[in-house]
Amino acid sequence: MTVHNDVYISKALADYLEAIYTISKTKSNVRTTDIALKLGISKPSVNRAVNSLKKYGLVTHEPYGVIILTEKGLSIGDSVSRRHRMIKEFLINVLRLTDKEADKEACQLEHNISQSTVEKMKLYMEH
Repeated sequence: MTVHNDVYISKALADYLEAIYTISKTKSNVRTTDIALKLGISKPSVNRAVNSLKKYGLVTHEPYGVIILTEKGLSIGDSVSRRHRMIKEFLINVLRLTDKEADKEACQLEHNISQSTVEKMKLYMEH
């Protein structure tokens, strides 16, 4: 379980929020197919996750409609996305991983690293 702004969600659901958030930055309408393609998973898996996110009040979604992040969902998606980008940047610039390697590692690390460590990584890169 991951905690974001007093909301407890699984790592998988945090990944879905991050995907929805990221897609919404380039597309005005996020659909199940978009998420399935981005994460490389089936549409039924996405539907199950979206229904869970809906129960938590993190998205709104009507069957066959667009998926919209609520204010709380947007906040969590933004937070997970920022952590991912910062960790990935550190892995590329400091540890010299390739973009693909860094992306994969950042996805794993973003759920298992403290905010304190992320802040220290950021400070290290700023100096």
